[in-house]
Amino acid sequence: MSTPEQHKNVFLTGATGFVGRYVLGRLVERGHDVVALVRSEEKFKAVFPGVDRDRVKCVHGTLSDRKVLDDGLAGCHAVIHLVGIIMEGRGGQTFDCVHRRGTESVVDAAAAAGVRRYIHMSALGTGEKAGSGYHRSKWAAEQYVRSSDRDWTILRPSVIHGPDGEFMELMKTFACGLLPPVMPYFGSGQARLQPVSVRDVAYCFVEALHRPETVRQVYELGGPKTYSWRQLYTVCKRLIPGARWWKPRVGQPAFIARLLAATVMKTPLVPARFRFNTDQVRMSQQDSICDQTVVERAFGIKLGDFEAELAGYADRIR
Repeated sequence: MSTPEQHKNVFLTGATGFVGRYVLGRLVERGHDVVALVRSEEKFKAVFPGVDRDRVKCVHGTLSDRKVLDDGLAGCHAVIHLVGIIMEGRGGQTFDCVHRRGTESVVDAAAAAGVRRYIHMSALGTGEKAGSGYHRSKWAAEQYVRSSDRDWTILRPSVIHGPDGEFMELMKTFACGLLPPVMPYFGSGQARLQPVSVRDVAYCFVEALHRPETVRQVYELGGPKTYSWRQLYTVCKRLIPGARWWKPRVGQPAFIARLLAATVMKTPLVPARFRFNTDQVRMSQQDSICDQTVVERAFGIKLGDFEAELAGYADRIR
């Protein structure tokens, strides 16, 4: 088994994504050097304008480019694999292609390069018989990781929140925008979730490199308080500056939402930021909760309170 001292150089996928930006920053803070797999040098420079390029290097390509993976992994001691999508269709991407096949490519390349330590981003609610293709593809990816001989750790976050994430940007639109004229949710709005801070998620991904006891363990990661969707909307409306007091919370029957997702939401008639798919409707009807004390004990962290953190960054949501 590898030891924390052997994890100086880390290969990171998804570095320019929401979670990846915080993971990369945390890695540098903890003294790691990073090789980041990125599609675009321009986007990397825009996201990390002041990054120390002696500490962070880029390789350009995709998860399907084995040579790029081999070149990036050369000399690395650990992998943190974050790449994922929530919507299919962008650039022809599918859940299976990105989550399962992409993970297989990274695990195989890590094995070929002799990189033993591997930290994997999954999702709370993942399972073989999950109701959504998103969660089933995440499960398939997990199974490939588990079947490997790498020193793996898998983390399954609930909904991840932060000032520059798509989730809180959508919540601000719902609370503050003139459109839509209501704060919409699917079904009864009673399914429960545990929003978890992006900073806490990044902490756990990097901290796993320093805790050998996390090898071959799966951790579910949710914030310390559970909310229904209706309760979450109420909190966001109360704490986000500029929220329109008159906007009501309105539930849309799940079967109608699925019908819209399969038809109208696939057309240019709906602005991209308002589109949703059938998987998102299905996932919104399921609880996304866990016992957060398990990960708190394992990683030596007290997970941040959603309302306290939102109050601290609400005026910075884009």
